[in-house]
Amino acid sequence: MEYPNIILKKDKDRSLLRKHRWVFSGAIAETSTEPEEGAVVNVYNAQGKFLARGLWGKGSISVRILTFEDERLNQDFWNRKLESAYRCRTNSGLTENQTTTLYRLVHGEGDDLPGLIIDMYENTAVIQPHTPGYAPFWELIQGALQQLYKNSLKTVFVKPHYKVDAFYLTENPSKTGLAKENGIQFHIDWEKGQKTGFFIDQRDNRSLLGNLSKGKSVLNTFCYTGGFSLYALKHGASQVVSVDSSALALEQLEENLKLNQLNGNRHVAVKADVLDYLKEEGNQYDIIVLDPPAFAKHMSARHKAVQAYKRLNAQAMRNMKKGGLLFTFSCSQVVDKSLFNGAVMAAAIEAGRSVRILHQLHQPADHPINIFHPETEYLKGLVLFVE
Repeated sequence: MEYPNIILKKDKDRSLLRKHRWVFSGAIAETSTEPEEGAVVNVYNAQGKFLARGLWGKGSISVRILTFEDERLNQDFWNRKLESAYRCRTNSGLTENQTTTLYRLVHGEGDDLPGLIIDMYENTAVIQPHTPGYAPFWELIQGALQQLYKNSLKTVFVKPHYKVDAFYLTENPSKTGLAKENGIQFHIDWEKGQKTGFFIDQRDNRSLLGNLSKGKSVLNTFCYTGGFSLYALKHGASQVVSVDSSALALEQLEENLKLNQLNGNRHVAVKADVLDYLKEEGNQYDIIVLDPPAFAKHMSARHKAVQAYKRLNAQAMRNMKKGGLLFTFSCSQVVDKSLFNGAVMAAAIEAGRSVRILHQLHQPADHPINIFHPETEYLKGLVLFVE
């Protein structure tokens, strides 16, 4: 098949030779034709040598690389890609796990499929594309999933995202379901929920919180459907307060509490602005969790995001109990580890508290970091001892 050709400027092929999966708009000298957004394109260096094949985009990332080989993007290609991702999860102990039945199967660039997310919830695959370029391949991707999971795969759902409408690839689909994480049950709404229905990337960090929660009072802010809250309660926290501004999220949290028979008097849900709540009530807790949504999705918003992380952490530290633990996170890809740690340090100075780092937290193994693509390391977290 003939694809449009993308010709790079001189010496702009170096990142591709290092197996990085993005071509930025500033690296392009010319195109043979103007590709439509999402079109498959070939990438050549300034001397006319074939480098890669990928998906065209209209933003600053002009090409997302699918392969560095001159190969067809047929069923065999998708079978190999998804089988490789599956083997990675098998080696991480996730694919045959009786106590954890939800995990990420494909993590975009981390699995050499930039802009493609596939999360598994027991017998359901939820796909979230970050480019319309995957649309022509839905049937091939579904075929690769069926090759992996055989008859156990019941539902394949494509989540609406970036010019892609929602639709099911299977007949008579379930729109919600149950899945387990470390033995804790969660109700997942992949149609209406955020992301693919759940924040899978905090699994290991929730487990650590649980291990530190026995007999402690815990405040879980930006709680969504209550992941950290349920772990704290399951592991014997004396009191847990969950705060979110979304009434729907708090309703789903209550459902999860009932599922796990944790809806007793040790838990309170509060619909409130997190900063306001911290100012008034933050001094009551042994452990505070700050897990906000991404404050910056683009480089242009990075400075404001760093300031927002500083304000949020300073407010939590200012009001924390002496000797309390602060779990603080950033999922903003453009705010790297150094910037985030700097914002937290500035917050400690502003709050006038002595702070020590006990743990540096990351994303779990089913969100692998591509060694050739450092941007895949996006989740950063710290556990702080605040005196």
